[in-house]
Amino acid sequence: MKRRIDAEWMVGAALVVLILLGGRVLSSGAAVVGRQVRAHALLLALLVALPALPLSASEPRELEPNTLVPAGLMRYAPSEFPDRIVAVPLQEASTGFSATWRTDAQVQSPMLEIAVANDSPDQWEGDVPPRRIDAATVALEAGNGVAHHHRAIVDGLQPGTLYAWRVQGNGTWSPWRQLRTAAPAGTPLEFVYFGDTQNKNASLTTRVVHQAVRHAPNANLVLFAGDLVSEAVYDDEWGEWFDATAPLATMAFAPALGNHEYWEEFEDTPQERRVLGDQWKVNFALPPNGAKGFESTTYWFDYQGIRFAVLDGTAALDLDAGPVQAAWLDGVLAGNQNRWSIVLIHQPFYSPRDGRDNRELRKYLQPVIEKHRVDLVLQGHDHTYGRRGGDAGSTVPQYVVSVAGPKQYRVSARARRTMSPVGEDTQLFQVLRLDGNRLSYEARTVTGRLYDAFSLVDEGDAGKRLEEHPEGRIPERDCTRAATLGGRADRCWE
Repeated sequence: MKRRIDAEWMVGAALVVLILLGGRVLSSGAAVVGRQVRAHALLLALLVALPALPLSASEPRELEPNTLVPAGLMRYAPSEFPDRIVAVPLQEASTGFSATWRTDAQVQSPMLEIAVANDSPDQWEGDVPPRRIDAATVALEAGNGVAHHHRAIVDGLQPGTLYAWRVQGNGTWSPWRQLRTAAPAGTPLEFVYFGDTQNKNASLTTRVVHQAVRHAPNANLVLFAGDLVSEAVYDDEWGEWFDATAPLATMAFAPALGNHEYWEEFEDTPQERRVLGDQWKVNFALPPNGAKGFESTTYWFDYQGIRFAVLDGTAALDLDAGPVQAAWLDGVLAGNQNRWSIVLIHQPFYSPRDGRDNRELRKYLQPVIEKHRVDLVLQGHDHTYGRRGGDAGSTVPQYVVSVAGPKQYRVSARARRTMSPVGEDTQLFQVLRLDGNRLSYEARTVTGRLYDAFSLVDEGDAGKRLEEHPEGRIPERDCTRAATLGGRADRCWE
């Protein structure tokens, strides 16, 4: 309203000046005509520019919708062309990966082609054609119509080798992609970790992904700490998530799921319960080695000297799956022959957000993590940044919470006392590098500025040593808004 009033006042004032100048032109003769014409031109330019004047600081802003897709538009309808293509590492990531993709319902059991990547555009090696693998197909009806989702298991590959691969549609093929298998342990490794993406992926998560690729050009693996989308069953949100993560196409994806990959059945009734969304099950072909009863949401894999174990925090908190996951995790970590171990889970063991305390995680899962001295626990859920060591002040594990998407909460007073650094109102990505006996970690903002950095150094029998790297870090960021868009006092940005 204030912007409109200011603009109307300026228009009125400009018209008065124009009228007065017109009178002067008529009464003063030709000698002043040139100057008056120039003045008229300047004022007319001002009037034309008025619609572009910035909004008044006091004018309320409209909430941006969660997707960029206008209501009623079929932006992400499946077609004969393959899309939503993703690779997930096998249990032994040096020998292969699984691939999933989507087409329309005309396509049944298509193929995947793969060959050792060639410097020539011809992916045949001599007279040997690319290897062909048949895919399995399942149908899913979602908001953009019936789609067929396909998965193929690609095994028997050579470690540390760059492969070219593509997937089939209905008389069509995807572009050729390249993916490098995990190299033998001891080979330097670079990988990326994102906290929650969740909201406005196409609009605001995309730039985080692009910045991460700039800072991790050699990464072959990317971890997601859950809540990839906001609504588990909204197909447009999944379409935008795949668009936002498209720059990561040369990496294998290792996602944890969050509470938003579940949906509420019988919501607001005594029978309410969480149900895993079908989209999760068709979008990712995870290693089939998870905890009993939760094989679709927990898994582990070895990648270049690190054992990664992925947990389902929502099931542990809401579906009484803490004990079964703890027993499974104990076995996974007890059998670890690697020098390093990382746990990926959505909900934090130590929550930086006020009012949250995930006691069941600390009761069942944390004793296993501390017993096996896991190096890093990478988490999301709380839409802030925070890092701390274990209860006994030990070097490992280091517990990290981060957020990639635009939904931003506020840091609690308790977290400010027990975590360092912490951060609000900041989109982040993390780059990790393993080289010899050193695992290095850095968190950067969406503009590329360094926010947190440290290394874990393996000194053999003496254990792991923590090295902080404060040089180059920007100061901790706090939310300076009096109230978030939407009026939630516990949030900085909605």
